[in-house]
Amino acid sequence: MERVIVQRTYEVPMSEDDVRAAAQEGGCSDLHRVFLRLSYLSPDGLRMICVYEAPDAETVRALQRSGGLPYDRVWTCSVHSPEQQ
Repeated sequence: MERVIVQRTYEVPMSEDDVRAAAQEGGCSDLHRVFLRLSYLSPDGLRMICVYEAPDAETVRALQRSGGLPYDRVWTCSVHSPEQQ
């Protein structure tokens, strides 16, 4: 499984409640093994970063498109933190 980042930009600000509701509605699926792990929303509500665990970035892109979820970029990443050193 890969860590996959999805970057989104919105024309209308998202609220924290909007983010919670969207996470509950899905787009993630046990069938495709894509799981939302974390979301970061900018203070103005216009930008968001979502962190998924998935087989690959293309699977996440396909689910975003099929769910009609807008995104700017999707990429895989590795995690680096001070605790790992």
